[in-house]
Amino acid sequence: MTPTRRTLLKSVGAAALLGTGIRHAEGAMTTEPDLILTNGRITTLDRSKPDAEAVAIKDGRILAAGRADEIMPLAGAGTEVIDLKGRRAVPGLNDSHTHLIRGGLYYNLELRWEGVPSLADALRMLREQARRTPAPQWVRVVGGWSEFQFAERRMPTLDEINAAAPDTPVFILHLYGRALLNRAALRAIGFTRDTPNPPGGVIEHDAAGEPTGLLVAKPSALILYSTLAKGPKLDPEDQANSTRHFMRELNRLGITSVIDAGGGGQNYPDDYEIIRALHRDGQMTVRVAYNLFAQKAGEELADYRRWTGMVKPGEGDAFLRLNGGGENLAWSAADFENFLEPRPDLAPVMEAELESVVRLLAENRWPFRIHATYDESIDRFLTVFERVDRDVPFDGLRFIIDHAETITPRNIERIAALGGGIAVQHRMAFQGEYYVDRYGADAAEATPPITRMLEAGVPVGAGTDATRVSSYNPWVALYWLTQGKTLGGLTLTPERNRLDRETALRLWTKGSAWFSGEAGVKGALAPGEHADITVLSDDYFSVPGEAIKDIESVMTVLGGRIVYAAAEFRYRDPAPPPPSPDWSPARTFGGHWRRAEGRPASATNAMALSSACGCADQCGVHGHAHHIAWSTPLPVSDKSRFWGALGCNCFAF
Repeated sequence: MTPTRRTLLKSVGAAALLGTGIRHAEGAMTTEPDLILTNGRITTLDRSKPDAEAVAIKDGRILAAGRADEIMPLAGAGTEVIDLKGRRAVPGLNDSHTHLIRGGLYYNLELRWEGVPSLADALRMLREQARRTPAPQWVRVVGGWSEFQFAERRMPTLDEINAAAPDTPVFILHLYGRALLNRAALRAIGFTRDTPNPPGGVIEHDAAGEPTGLLVAKPSALILYSTLAKGPKLDPEDQANSTRHFMRELNRLGITSVIDAGGGGQNYPDDYEIIRALHRDGQMTVRVAYNLFAQKAGEELADYRRWTGMVKPGEGDAFLRLNGGGENLAWSAADFENFLEPRPDLAPVMEAELESVVRLLAENRWPFRIHATYDESIDRFLTVFERVDRDVPFDGLRFIIDHAETITPRNIERIAALGGGIAVQHRMAFQGEYYVDRYGADAAEATPPITRMLEAGVPVGAGTDATRVSSYNPWVALYWLTQGKTLGGLTLTPERNRLDRETALRLWTKGSAWFSGEAGVKGALAPGEHADITVLSDDYFSVPGEAIKDIESVMTVLGGRIVYAAAEFRYRDPAPPPPSPDWSPARTFGGHWRRAEGRPASATNAMALSSACGCADQCGVHGHAHHIAWSTPLPVSDKSRFWGALGCNCFAF
């Protein structure tokens, strides 16, 4: 048979690949890629080939990476080719510690102040959302915001909140320390002058004895979370929609994997039905490895006995799988980081309660993780782990110390000796000012001491601890890791203790993959690994440091499938249905504020779409408010034809 030009090209290409030493998955030479991304600046994080211009993908895995002239000859008749137009691409980001499963159920209920530049903007958003929210629903503001991000450098007052929302209940969570409730919320919850303070919390009262609306965690956040739990929830259909939109928001920021740390009120398997249904229906756009969180103080061992009899770590697949126990193993071991309050001493009963759970998990070969802010707590935890290890050797059993802000070198070495890892999150970016006020600037210079952890050879992964008390934005975390600053601009970490940009990115990819036992299949664009890729709006490796926190994705690929696309790739975007219910803050304001556009991100990426409509200048009559139209359930899926026929994208045209 006479060879065709295509087969000749493919043969030449194969020979060239062999000659240049490009790596392949087994059988790659005879396998036609499903997708090729080419003409990019691709950081593979594969140490044998760190940079590439193109990657070939087959069956959801990386087939090959290298120069464009090496990869393109592999294309066949069925290969889709996407030109990256010189954009930087990196492996999909992996959040080592977040709360996606719980956070997804509430995402569409939440008004987000993350990244909002001024308190005036935040209060305007609150006022607008209060008008739109029907009774008996609340307006909830949670997540990673700090008064230091605002131009005004202050919190909202209770008077301002009541003026913005006189009739609609409002609950505003501020980190782990406090919550602000308006008068309507106090009425809805039933807080009166006679309501007693719960254990570990304070309901502030005025001179007349009436509750003001300020709830203070002293020191536990339980009062904040238990009060928030009194609000109405979404029905299952809306919860599924909400979870899809939360995953989409993570995709918009380049996240393709998370390790879910569980949460209070999130019992297995009942409270996992929404995420399991999305998984069954093929609607997962983020890979989730989840940990099971003990639910009730004094009954933690019963929880884990039940769960170890039901399921085993690793059960599931690459999109949804059990990872182990924690982050809460015993309520007596919870040392929440509330730097507005002094460090709490854990109860003397902690060791006995923790040991019983850890022993059970070790006997059943369950990996586990534990929330640990302070070195004093970590020291006591490790003593328990070492005692269990002598009787039931860990012998490679993964365990994770979460957060570890004030850990000492001695305890880092003890973790290394036991074979554990440390997951660090960017909580100091939000609470750094409080930490410095309490402990001093010198103490904040290595909080947490990440460089020391890496020098000790301990596996380290990075994450956020979103959604309630920290931002889910990985680029804020990467900004903090590399620039050593809070959101308010306070320098915490001197240059000697900061990470270079590649090392920080590794913590968000390969580093986090270790915690779910997936270091060999996730985190690098190397042959045989998952084809999880994010194409960036700006070049992470060359933009000024201050610009890192404004990066987002313009195309996110999960297992070779495009799950999010914007800018020049927006025509490939598989947008989900609009956020529901129709009054959802996510429908109007989207998620994290997009500084580049001076407004919140629309859930449908409408503002990005509007730039190419042919009338990108402001409409002098109608304000050119594309987002209003594109966030309504109208037959406008073919946006170019629909609006082009009108000659303007203005909804009121």
